[in-house]
Amino acid sequence: MSDQLTLTAEARERAGKGASRALRREGRVPAVIYGGKEEPQTIHVEERALVKLLNTGHFSNSIIMIDMGGKPVQTLPKDVSFHPVSDRPTHVDFLRLAKGAKVDVAVPVVFVNEEAAPGLKKGGVLNVVRHELELVCEADKIPTEIEIDVTGKEVGDSIHISEVTLPKGSESAITDRDFTIATLVAPSALKKAEGAAAAEGEADADEVPATEQNGEDD
Repeated sequence: MSDQLTLTAEARERAGKGASRALRREGRVPAVIYGGKEEPQTIHVEERALVKLLNTGHFSNSIIMIDMGGKPVQTLPKDVSFHPVSDRPTHVDFLRLAKGAKVDVAVPVVFVNEEAAPGLKKGGVLNVVRHELELVCEADKIPTEIEIDVTGKEVGDSIHISEVTLPKGSESAITDRDFTIATLVAPSALKKAEGAAAAEGEADADEVPATEQNGEDD
């Protein structure tokens, strides 16, 4: 389960681009908390504290408790904007979470037991189609990652969502198809060798009639 992170915030007294630029010059990042039955609340947070949370690697699927003067608000990050040149965060959207709420999140996948996959031992390559799974989770049970077991997988095998055991409180957001997460494919070196052999075979086949024709002309 993802860790619960905390971020201290202050209410924004003024809105607009000018006010936002002034906040950024002071090392603050404008943000908004929205959702639920309450009105959106404009806030600002310390940039250094925000960057620290962003660097955890699981910011986007972690519960963020925003401390507003001793009044914690449970939220989920929904969008972070970054400066196109400096890559510094410029704005954050937080979704306010009601008790018992379910949320849509993208959770990274991690493949385990690769040493027990015969196809990989033979030189096969795991071609990952989806690096994240779109899940609907209980807000207090968001997984940090989803482990996918590749034990026994051979070259040519595919891994579908139906094979994955999701943690309690989580379900796939995509329910209309059994989508592919990864496939085990032959290594590129083997494909190149097969392609070269096929090309040589075609060249040999082309040369035979020419030789025979030359012999008849002589």
